Amino acid sequence: MIVFPAIDLKGGQVVRLAEGDMARATVYADDPAAQAAQFGQAGAEWLHVVDLDGAFAGSSVNGDAVRAIGMTFEGKIQLGGGIRSRASIEHWFRVGIDRAVIGTAALTDPELVKGAARDFPGRIVVAVDARDGMIATQGWADVSDVPVLDLARRFEDAGVAALLFTDVGRDGLLKGVNVEATAALADEQLLPVIASGGVAGIEDIRALKDHANIEGVITGRAIYDGRLDLAEAIREAA
Repeated sequence: MIVFPAIDLKGGQVVRLAEGDMARATVYADDPAAQAAQFGQAGAEWLHVVDLDGAFAGSSVNGDAVRAIGMTFEGKIQLGGGIRSRASIEHWFRVGIDRAVIGTAALTDPELVKGAARDFPGRIVVAVDARDGMIATQGWADVSDVPVLDLARRFEDAGVAALLFTDVGRDGLLKGVNVEATAALADEQLLPVIASGGVAGIEDIRALKDHANIEGVITGRAIYDGRLDLAEAIREAA
């Protein structure tokens, strides 16, 4: 299982939000590239980077920080936040991003996702962000009437790399990952699942690692607050 340390960008800084609320941001670092380098030194082979401002704006806002991370980090990067057009997807792939995470557009423009997954196999991740089991969009500010599983199944045969499942109600709160809901999603459809939201410590890594269809787990605040040692998490997941 892959451990994806998270770098969430707001105003060029590394932050963590509570439940996706931009007004509840904690700043952890002023230099995203240096933070990425630290994660690399701890053994991370992947980063999960989110342009939070972009998620609300609908297009890239923290592009300079993303590019600086890409120049510093020697592993692979998956990027989300405001990627809602073919031009945006192609731009990020040209500058070296390995995977594009698409959330809002997966609901509003599924043909965009399917076309990109066809043309860039293994490089498109669909974000299925949930509040009370329903898909949340627009940087989690809006909640649809579409159940998570329904959206996931729309892309089972599209060639996407994975589903990124986040329980928004746990994100950034260190409540523990929603193992039950993550495992259910992994069991009920065919795509690999990346768990996200609420990782509190090494116990969450242990609870997820042996599930055959869970590809990885994203963790942010637990690392920044010192509750989870990244190197230990990577060893445990392996």
